[in-house]
Amino acid sequence: MAKYDWIPQQLLLEGVITADDLDAPDRCPDQIAALVHDPAYLDKLNGLKLDEREQRRIGFPQSPLLVEREFRIVQGTINACVAASSAGVGLNVAGGTHHAFRDRGEGFCLLNDFAVASAWLLQSGRAHRILIVDLDVHQGNGTAAIFHQDDRVYTFSMHGAHNYPFHKEQSDRDVPLRDGIGDDEYLGLLRDHLQELLREFSPDFVCYLSGVDVLATDKFGKLKLTRAACQERDKIVFSTFRDRNIPVAVAMGGGYSPDLRTIVEAHCDTFRIARDLYC
Repeated sequence: MAKYDWIPQQLLLEGVITADDLDAPDRCPDQIAALVHDPAYLDKLNGLKLDEREQRRIGFPQSPLLVEREFRIVQGTINACVAASSAGVGLNVAGGTHHAFRDRGEGFCLLNDFAVASAWLLQSGRAHRILIVDLDVHQGNGTAAIFHQDDRVYTFSMHGAHNYPFHKEQSDRDVPLRDGIGDDEYLGLLRDHLQELLREFSPDFVCYLSGVDVLATDKFGKLKLTRAACQERDKIVFSTFRDRNIPVAVAMGGGYSPDLRTIVEAHCDTFRIARDLYC
């Protein structure tokens, strides 16, 4: 959890952002979360009524602070979407909770922030066709399941074939990656698939999950990407949609390198690249 404090501190120190650029989100209202999540599940979260099995599946013991944090993460991603609508890009220093399903949490995710934000964008008329680009090393299984029958949202996931979750859901486009894949092959696949999916689907809004657990240093990732490739990945995504005048909202996703500084620097790179391309 320390990375969520370190990232804004580092960005402020460098002058990448100012204090005015930071937003402390309120709690997402239950009725907005219920655009995606089962009200009975939300009642369980709010009442701290998850049983032991449900808590094990999430990976955290339930607590009032954990639930509050998750609702605020969702609102932070909604706020990033609002910022992206006007500035071209908006970033949440947290988020990327893509393993949460409609009626349950999994894999350290209680609520699905991009799913809720996408449903809110659609309901409010701010967007009509949303592309979710999930480049975390783990498949966005909850997101894929939530939007499986919604042709307004296109889910695209590039992820480790032999990584969590071991039962994969079906995204609109899944790209399972072999263990040990390197920079050139990964970036080539990303470029090719982005171009192919844009021939299938014309989004007017993009949600980008920029997990840094693709790095070779990651304890769980099983891929072999360098930091330079991770930077190029972000440049490809941002420039692809900036050039088409399509707003991009970003959530940070995972990162589990042993040295916290590696994680923080890689996440900060996403902000640095967004500043360079959009400012």
